[in-house]
Amino acid sequence: MEINAYVWAGFLLFVIAMLALDLGVFHKKTHEVKIKEALIWSAIWISLALIFNYIIYLYLGKTKALEFLTGYLIEKSLSVDNLFVFIMVFSFFNVEAKYQHKILFWGIIGALIMRAIFIFAGVALINSFHWIIYVFGAFLIFTGFKMLKQKDEKFNPSKNILVRLFKFFMPVTSKPHEDKFFVRINHKLFATPLFIVLIIIEFTDLIFAVDSIPAILAISNDPFIIFTSNVFAILGLRALYFALAGITQYFRYLKYGLSAILVFVGVKMCISGFFKFPVVISLLIILSILVISVLASIIYKEEKKN
Repeated sequence: MEINAYVWAGFLLFVIAMLALDLGVFHKKTHEVKIKEALIWSAIWISLALIFNYIIYLYLGKTKALEFLTGYLIEKSLSVDNLFVFIMVFSFFNVEAKYQHKILFWGIIGALIMRAIFIFAGVALINSFHWIIYVFGAFLIFTGFKMLKQKDEKFNPSKNILVRLFKFFMPVTSKPHEDKFFVRINHKLFATPLFIVLIIIEFTDLIFAVDSIPAILAISNDPFIIFTSNVFAILGLRALYFALAGITQYFRYLKYGLSAILVFVGVKMCISGFFKFPVVISLLIILSILVISVLASIIYKEEKKN
């Protein structure tokens, strides 16, 4: 099966239709997403990803299907780390639960656009300058060790340069106005705190994309496989957030697992010139690391301080 313009157009139409269905039908009214609803949507998005993976297997073969599944797993696992930042952002700004879905929805629209740019730029760079794969590999190894040593810090949005720059050009209201991003007061346009939260969410995803895109480029150099695996992982991110927000204690050691994954993928890229890991072996290693880190979080519970 050839990945032509019609295949790309069909996939993009599917994504647009699912987003329209999500916001225009199932979340037309602003409401708090409960755990049960979040789990149902998480199951739907994961099921759709697995169905799409099976379609790839039927039309593109086993190797491409394994590449998609591995890329999806990497992006999904790195996205979980992203969720902790979302929790801190919403907590800092005291964003009501019923407004969080709308912010994440539009945040994901921006994430899809940024990921597409990053993916096609990355593939083009590797195809034109193969040596850059070693740069990406070294960067991922550095990022992995940096993540391992990084201490948990309290989130302070006042230090975000984009937020400070935005406030320089547009006034921001001191209080939210329901779920609106912009309001007019005395004929003057103001941004609301919800829009500031959206800016921070977008900026956060941009930073995470710098890590995740090179990691997936180590698995495949096929733009269609990389993009679709990213899209399915990102589309399920909102539901995953609401499903996991209340049980973050079970992911205390996930940071170490993600660090190990980034280092492994970085090493894989650096040695790709003389040794290539089979895709199925890479998938099993990444899956094993994730399972071990989650099990460790469950078994070794954090000691409460007196």
